Amino acid sequence: MESLSYISGLKPADQGPLSRFIPPLEEGVISTWLSHHAPASSWLLDPFGFSPRLALEAARTGYRILVTANNPITRFLLEMAADPPAEADFKAALADLAVVKKGDERLEAHLQSLYVTNCEKCGREVFAQSFLWRKAEDAPFARIYECKSCGDSGERPAMPADVERAKKIAATDSLHRSRAFERVIKLNDEDRSYAEEAIQHYLPRPLYVLTTIINRLDNLNLTAERRRALTALILAACDAGNTLWGYPSERARPRQLNTPAQFREQNIWMLFERGLGLWTETAASVPCVAWPNKLPDTGGICIYEGRLKDLAHEVKREIPIEAVIGSVPRPNQAFWTLSALWAGWLWGSDAVEPFKIALRRRRYDWGWNATALNAAFVHLFDLLPLSTPFLGLLPEAEPAFLSSALTAANAAGFKLKGMAMRTEHDAIQIVWERGEHLKRETAKPDVETVRKAIANYLTERGEPASYLHVHAAGLIALDETHALKQTDQEFDDALRSTQTVIETALKEDAGFIHYSTGESVDTGLWGLSESSRQESLSDRVEMAVVNFLQKNPESIYLEIENDLYQRFAGLLTPSKALIYAVLNSYTDKAGANWRLRAEDVAATRRAELKNITISIESIGRRLKYKTRKQGRLLIWEENGRSVRVFYPLASALIGRSLTEIPDLPPQTILVIPGGRAALAAYKEQRDPALGERLKNYRWLKYRLVRALSEVPILTRETFEEQINSDPVEQSKGQMMMF
Repeated sequence: MESLSYISGLKPADQGPLSRFIPPLEEGVISTWLSHHAPASSWLLDPFGFSPRLALEAARTGYRILVTANNPITRFLLEMAADPPAEADFKAALADLAVVKKGDERLEAHLQSLYVTNCEKCGREVFAQSFLWRKAEDAPFARIYECKSCGDSGERPAMPADVERAKKIAATDSLHRSRAFERVIKLNDEDRSYAEEAIQHYLPRPLYVLTTIINRLDNLNLTAERRRALTALILAACDAGNTLWGYPSERARPRQLNTPAQFREQNIWMLFERGLGLWTETAASVPCVAWPNKLPDTGGICIYEGRLKDLAHEVKREIPIEAVIGSVPRPNQAFWTLSALWAGWLWGSDAVEPFKIALRRRRYDWGWNATALNAAFVHLFDLLPLSTPFLGLLPEAEPAFLSSALTAANAAGFKLKGMAMRTEHDAIQIVWERGEHLKRETAKPDVETVRKAIANYLTERGEPASYLHVHAAGLIALDETHALKQTDQEFDDALRSTQTVIETALKEDAGFIHYSTGESVDTGLWGLSESSRQESLSDRVEMAVVNFLQKNPESIYLEIENDLYQRFAGLLTPSKALIYAVLNSYTDKAGANWRLRAEDVAATRRAELKNITISIESIGRRLKYKTRKQGRLLIWEENGRSVRVFYPLASALIGRSLTEIPDLPPQTILVIPGGRAALAAYKEQRDPALGERLKNYRWLKYRLVRALSEVPILTRETFEEQINSDPVEQSKGQMMMF
C-alpha cells in the first residue's frame, strides 16, 4: 500500500441547513486531491450523493460531477446549494406566507400566539424562544425567553397558562396528525404504522404549526423561485420541530429516533425568520441539471434521481469517468426516517415511494451497512475503467464503520491504495483504485499477521495510539492479504471474524499494553510493553516544526501543516492539537504568520543552555556541593555520593532524552525552558507510557534557576522549597486528540 499524506481542509465544515445530519467535512480536501488526480473539466462521479458540499466544491473547482441521489431530501439540499434563490426571494416568500389569513388573523400573528408566555419579572407578554419538556409528560416544565421590556431572559419555570395552552393545542392533535400521515403515506398502505411511529417524535404544537404552513404552501400563488425558497425554510423548520433536540446538552449528531429525557420544543416561527441565513450564507451558484441534460466544460452538477445500479450502463456509454469522490454513508436511522417524512410533507406521498423502505427499517447494523456498500461498489466497479481512482471520506469514523467500508470495497474488487487518519474526530481519507476483473483467492484472517502489523505500526509511532488507529493497522494487513471476507461468507459474519482476530491479536499478547480504565478493547490507548528505540511521534513532530520554521521564518499554519503531513503520512498524521502545542511553545504569531521566538532560534537557545548549566554549577558550589559533568548530566556530590542530578534540556524532547540515557537515576531533575513547560505537560498527558516514566523525575524551569542564582542568601532548605514551588503546569486549552 502506498503512503498517503493527509489532506487538511482550508476551513471547517459549515453549519448549513440540516448540518447535524450531513457529513462534517472540511472544505478544500476534495479540490486539493482532484488537482493531482483529474484534469479540470473532466467528469467525476459521486455514487452516494450524501454530501452536497462535497459535490459543490468539485463543481466550483471546474469539474463536471454526476451525483446519484436516491434520497429526495439530500437531492433538494444539493439543488439548493448549487442554485439557490436570491435573498430577496426568501424574504418575499416569508412575507407572502406571513400575511396569509388564518380565520381573521394573519398567519404570522396566529402562529406566534401559540408561543406567548409572560415575563416572570415584569409580567408582560413575550414570545417564548422555546419550551422545555420531559419525555412522556403532557406539558412543558420550563420556557426560555428574552423580555425586551425589562431585560429578563433565560430559563424560567413554566406558568399555569403555558401548561394550559399546550394542553389546549394537544386536544385537537389527532386531526392534524392524521393530515400529516396522509401526506406521507396512503390510508391503506401496509407501512402506515411506521409513519405513525415516526411522527410521534413531533409534539402537537410544532406539528400543528408545520401542517398549517405546509397546507398554505399548496395554495400560495408563488413564483417558482419563491416556492423553492419557502420550501427550504419549511424543511429547516421540519428539522427544528422534532423532539431530538436534547436539553441542556444535546447529541450533536443524532443517529436514532430516540427522544431525550429532557428536550427543547423550539418556536417554529422564530426559526423561520432566522432560517434565511442558513440557506443564503452557505450556497454558491454553479450549473445544476438533471440527468441526462448536458453540463458546460467549465463545471457543474448533474443529478441522477435514482440508484447507482440503474445508471451504470448509461454512464458507461455516455460519460468517461476520470475519478470517483464520495462521503461513504454510515447508518443513520433518524435522518433516513425523517427524510421520508419530510419528503411526503413537502412533495406528497409519490415523492416518498422510492424511499419508503427508510420508514420500515428500524435497525441498521454494520452487516447491513457493509452489504449495502458492497452493492454500490459492485455497480461502481462495472462502470469504471481499470485503475480509476476513488477518494472516499469517512467522517465520524469508528472501528466498525471502517471495517464495513474496507470489507465492502475489497469484496467488490477495489484495491486499497492508501489510507490517512488524523484523529477519531476527523474524516478518514481512503484512496481505492478500480482493480482488475479477476477471481481473487481469499485467505483466512491470521492473528499473527494482524499482530505483527499492529506491532510494526506502534513501533514506528513510538508511543501509544487509539484503538481506532491500531484497528486500522490490522485492517490494512487483512485487506492486503484478501482476508477481510471469505467467498460466500455473509458480511456480518466477516465483520465479526475481523473484530475477533484483531481483539485476539491485542489481548492474547503480553507485548501489548492497554492503557484504559475499562476492559473493552476499543477504549483508551494501546502501546508496546517494551519501549522501542524509535523516537515518539510527538518528539519528531516537535523537531519537524522547529526545523521548518528555521528554514521558513514567516509561515502560515497551513504551510506548516502541509509540510508535516507529507513527513508523517498514513496513520502517523499528527493532530492539530499537537501541532498547536508545539507552535505555542516555540513561536509568536503576527497576524496569520508564525515565527520562532528570538530566544528559540537555535544559536540563542544553545547559548542559554550553556548559561543555565553554568548557573546550576554555581548554585551547587554555593550550597557546598562538589559539581561535575557526566555527558549531558550535571551532578552535585557530597562525600563522594551523588546528591542531585540535573539534566538540562533546550527542548521538550522528553522521550528522546530518556531513551538516550536509559539508566538515568531516579529523582533526576529535568531542567527545561519555561516556554517548554506546557508542551512537556501536554506530551505527558497524551502519552501514558511517557507519563509513567516521568513519575521518577522532577522538573525545574530555567527562570527559577536564574532567579535562584541571584538570591543573595541561599541555603539547601530554601533551595528545596523553591524548586517545589514552581511545578510544570498542566496543559490547558488543548484537546486530547491523538
